[in-house]
Order: sequence, then structure tokens, then C-alpha cells
Amino acid sequence: MGKVLLALNAGSSSIKFTVFSAEGVKDSSLQSPPQEALPVLARGQIDGIHNKPRLRIQALHNDVPTNRPASGWRQADGASIGINQAVTIGEGHDAVIEFLLEYLFEQLLVDHSLIAVGHRIVHGGQHYSAPTRIDAQVIAALESLIPLAPLHQPHNLTAVRSIAQLQPALPQIACFDTAFHRTLPPEARMFALPNEFMQKGVRRYGFHGLSYESIAQQLTRIDPQASMGRAVVAHLGSGASVCGLLRGHSHATSMGMTPLDGLPMATRCGNLDPGVLLYLLKQNGGSIADLQELLYTRSGLLGISGISSDMQQLLESEHPNAKQAVDYFAYRASCEIASIATALEGMDALVFTGGIGQNSHVIRQCICARLKWLGISCDSASNQSGEQLISHLESKARVWVIVTDEEGVIANQVMSLLGGKAC
Repeated sequence: MGKVLLALNAGSSSIKFTVFSAEGVKDSSLQSPPQEALPVLARGQIDGIHNKPRLRIQALHNDVPTNRPASGWRQADGASIGINQAVTIGEGHDAVIEFLLEYLFEQLLVDHSLIAVGHRIVHGGQHYSAPTRIDAQVIAALESLIPLAPLHQPHNLTAVRSIAQLQPALPQIACFDTAFHRTLPPEARMFALPNEFMQKGVRRYGFHGLSYESIAQQLTRIDPQASMGRAVVAHLGSGASVCGLLRGHSHATSMGMTPLDGLPMATRCGNLDPGVLLYLLKQNGGSIADLQELLYTRSGLLGISGISSDMQQLLESEHPNAKQAVDYFAYRASCEIASIATALEGMDALVFTGGIGQNSHVIRQCICARLKWLGISCDSASNQSGEQLISHLESKARVWVIVTDEEGVIANQVMSLLGGKAC
């Protein structure tokens, strides 16, 4: 029976999952951590958790035994098949997790044994800077961090609890977005507050760490010079941030203590004068919960445009507010990139990743145009045709578009932890 790992990224309305082959992994030990990407057996997500759930399997190797009937499947390429269908299950994360485990290992991937689950956990706080096996004490500690990541942490932990109820003996590993930024220098971690607050954990943590670790790993192959030098990575999606990599390690980042900071996002405000918060509380009254709802769910692209939080819809709209939201996003992204390049004292490569960064040639062009003074030159033809390298030869820094693989990083971290080795 083949051994597999499951990587989960649980959000408020969707759960992304990837199943990796773990052949060669012993139940409790591993001779050495993996050096290459683990083989993917299945990859997909369930959307609409609270309203008409829909299952999408985006990749499945043909050599994997399956109990699924041939009907309803479409051949995607020589190595994979896919499915996109509505599923009849109860609402909520518990029902979805139960369905997913049954579907994957009783219908789809027969003759496979699940040996561990790795979870994306957005906030690890001051105490968790490496992959950690989850137990009741860890869950309690991570629950205390929910106020610092209210859009993510509760749903990350709901998936953990659901699996613990279904399979209590199954190892579950927390893989933290904040952990990659443990290498930030002191000046990049601190706020200009009394030191006593720093000692209490009030500092910059940084996020999207699993994505940045994926990019750092890929750069060793794609651009070795930048990998050993200075690379600025812009993770642009519904959540967005920028990270400066110095020899492959986090040296500066745009997000601070919470994933509310930095760039404007789909519904999050990004960087905001703290005085605005004081003003809103004094002038408008309301509760902390009201303020949190405003900053996390009614701001960003949605707040500026009044139309949508979806970048593609805004790009297609002719409404002036949509254009204003797009222009502001590109403006702030270029400012953060320049700021991070300053922290690195230069830039050998600029990398775009994330849903917007990978898919929107318009946004990439807008941002690069604002960085001409830094010697950034984007080749329009390469950018529009979807090339990986989109910079002109004369550009002072190479500009890349790289697809991130957070689940792959989770799988490798789980493998390394099972082997008793730090990642």
C-alpha cells in the first residue's frame, strides 16, 4: 500500500488540497529530508463550503489506481485527468473535511495509506518558527493568535480539529507562514514603541512565508545569481505582500504584526496611518468588532472601487472607481518593491507570483513602468505571451513570473519533521 501525505490550505469558503507520494518514508522516521519535489498524485480544491460545494481535481496521475468511473472525467494531458463537479455534502468545514478524506482515500486513491497531514497556519507568533506537530497545547496557543489573523487562523484550525476528530492518531503538522521570516534582522522586526511591547511579542512577523520559501527554492534553479544575491518577490493575490530575499532568506517584508499591513488587498486596507483608527473610534463610535470588519472585509480594492474585490473584474470595468483601485494597487506595489530593494541595498531580480502576479500581465506592466527609475525594463511581448522571464536584456534586474507552490513546501516540511530534522 503506497504511503501519501496530504497538504491542506483551509480558508473561509474553500479548502485547497494536494496529495503527495511519500514512498520511502518510514512511519516514524526518515533517513534524510527530501532534496527534490515530491510526486503529486492529486491536487484540487473544494469551493463554496457554505453554499453549494463544488469539487475540482486539477491533477491526477494516470498510474494511480482509482475507483472512480470513467464517465465524468476528461483527459487533461498525457499525465493527468481532471474533474469539476458539484458535490452533495453538508455545509461547513467538518462535513467538507470528512467528505474529502473519504473521497480521496476510499474512491479516488485506493491502495494508499495517509501517514500525515500538513496544514498552512498563517500565524505562529513568537513561539513557533519551524514546522510543529500539532497537539492540544499547540492548538490552544494558536487559538490565542486568532485576533492577529481573523480571516485565516480560525479556518486553518477548524480543519485541524476536524481531522483530529475523524482520525485522532494521524500526525498533523503545522507549517507557518510567519516562520520563513525568522531571519529578519532586528531593525526589520521592530516598531518604534517602548521595548516592553517588543518583549510581549508586539513586532513585525511577516506572512506568505510558504510562498516565499517556494520562490526561494525555485530561484536556485531558475536564477542562481539572484538566489545567492538580492531578489524582491511580490506575492500579489487576494492577499498581497512583498519580501526581500538576501541569499535566499527573508531580509525585509511589507507585512507587519498582522496580514492586514502593507499593500492594499482584495478587501483589506493595507498600510494605514494609526491616527486614522483613533479618529474613526472617536468620531464614529462603534466597537472594535465594527472596526475590524471595516478594515478586513470592506476595504482594499472593494472599498476603493465600490464594485468588486476581484482584480480581473476591475480591469474589465470602465467605471472610474475601478480604474482608481487598479492604479492605487499598482502605485502601492511599486512603492513597496522600491522600499524592499532599499533594504536589500539593490535588486538582482524581481519576481511576480500569486494569483494576480502570475496571471495579470496588465498589473505587471503597470508596476514595472513605475520602476523604470530603478532600471527595471519589462518586455511587453514576453509579458503578454506568458513567458517566465519578462525583462528586457538591458534591464538592470531580471524580472520573472514564477508559479508558487505552497503545498509543495508544506509537504517537504512534513517530510523533514517526520525525519526529526529542522527545516
